[in-house]
Amino acid sequence: MTRRLIAFLSAFMALVVLLSGCTIDRAENGGADAGTKELVYATAKDINDMNPHLYAGSMPAQGIVYESLVENTDQGIKPLLAESWDISKDGKVYTFHLRSNVRFHDGEPFNAEAVKRNIDAVQRNASKHSWIKLSSKIASCDVVDHQTVRLVLTEAYDPALLELSMTRPYVFLSPKSFINGETKDGVAGYHGTGPYKLAEHKVDRHAVFEANESYWGGAPSIKKITAKVLPAGETTFLALSKGEVNFVFTDDRGTDSLDVEAMNKLAQSGKYQIVRSAAMNTKMIVANSSKRNHPVHETAVREAIWLAIDREAISKQIFHGTEAAAHELFSSNVNYADVALKQRSYNPELAAKMLGEAGWTISSGQTARTKNGTPLTMKLYYDAQSSSQKTEAELIQASLKKIGIGLEIIGEESTSIASRRSTGGYDLLFNQTWGLAYDPQSTIAAFATKSSYYYTTAGIAKAEELYKKIDQVMTTMDEKTRKSLYADILSIVHDEAVFIPLTNGSVTVVAPKTLRGLSFKQTQFELPFERMRFE
Repeated sequence: MTRRLIAFLSAFMALVVLLSGCTIDRAENGGADAGTKELVYATAKDINDMNPHLYAGSMPAQGIVYESLVENTDQGIKPLLAESWDISKDGKVYTFHLRSNVRFHDGEPFNAEAVKRNIDAVQRNASKHSWIKLSSKIASCDVVDHQTVRLVLTEAYDPALLELSMTRPYVFLSPKSFINGETKDGVAGYHGTGPYKLAEHKVDRHAVFEANESYWGGAPSIKKITAKVLPAGETTFLALSKGEVNFVFTDDRGTDSLDVEAMNKLAQSGKYQIVRSAAMNTKMIVANSSKRNHPVHETAVREAIWLAIDREAISKQIFHGTEAAAHELFSSNVNYADVALKQRSYNPELAAKMLGEAGWTISSGQTARTKNGTPLTMKLYYDAQSSSQKTEAELIQASLKKIGIGLEIIGEESTSIASRRSTGGYDLLFNQTWGLAYDPQSTIAAFATKSSYYYTTAGIAKAEELYKKIDQVMTTMDEKTRKSLYADILSIVHDEAVFIPLTNGSVTVVAPKTLRGLSFKQTQFELPFERMRFE
């Protein structure tokens, strides 16, 4: 064998060993390549239209591209794009002093004029934002000087700063991305001020975000984040096992890409860690009280459903204790939720008794009760992409059958579920509260909003009183009055059993063992990727 051939073969074998070593290192690190500092996460849906003034886009993705004036933290509202602010004594004027030397991803300066153009664009599309009460309270947004902007409200509105801190719509897009001065009919680019910028997007395949090296808060450690579209369940599990993705988290619809058992297997492999936030929301069944001449319109029927559901079994058998049983609409870490409410523990015997007393009887050989010839049957809609909702629905179906309620369970896309909620096309459906940063004010405001929970509350006896108190609680400046109003509102919907709680959900992250800086925001819709780093 010639020296030249020997040298060639030696070099070739060295290259093979090197490449093999890279592959092994990537797998052992849970798919993380420390050299490129890339994080690849699995998502069950495409990032979609990233226009921050509309609602089609992925909220976790929008959360790293766009920013708001203020940020909601566990210590309260803190500065973000606004360094400080002043509030007038009457609560109607907010003056924001903006952070200097901030630029959008396309190089345009962030200043008072950019703030005004964004807020005005949102307000000119007000019908899209009826869910957020602030949209109906803004009288004007005025430029005071280059770095100062004044927001004038029609009346005092206590949750104003909270709603300004939300993922959308009051976040900021480069004015160069506007089309004819507007954003309501689309935008020409997705240039925010956030720590990451969108670099590539292939619909229903992946989206790539690159670190904003000029970010005012300092360039992120992780230089590249890829959102890879994968079906939830086995496909995502295999992708994690092979190192094709290295990060999974509960998405912005509350859908888990993996069940608890699959997550535990990944953790047991030694390559991954599982991190869970505190309670972020309450997962629940929403009942359509507005359906006249239907069993679900009756309070006794809704209360019987509540009593017949074994939440502890759901918590232990389906979530393996990772989600606690919920007995009220809001978890204890939500402001104003410390209210004494009637306790309804699991009691199928009492549920059956209540139905009988309400005139729903069952004869020998029947599976469902009847009253005046009407069968006690209804439909429950669940998210077909959720790894847990179908199992929960089947358990609830079996439980209700025991007390004489016939339940048909139907899986649909999340967009279809949302459409049913906003049009009243449901008997029962799975849903969840808006979450920690939004509650109680946003979920409660949604009680009276047709695009949200209006059909859930419209049929109850105290509907008008409820709506009046909701209007009052959002405008009062007196803390004692506000607390009393929230207590009344929560008591009304609890007594009517229109929101039937199941478990307290949290954000769950499956990440490489080598990833550090994992933490959570005061919202279930975003993660602070900019704080993360690989060892």
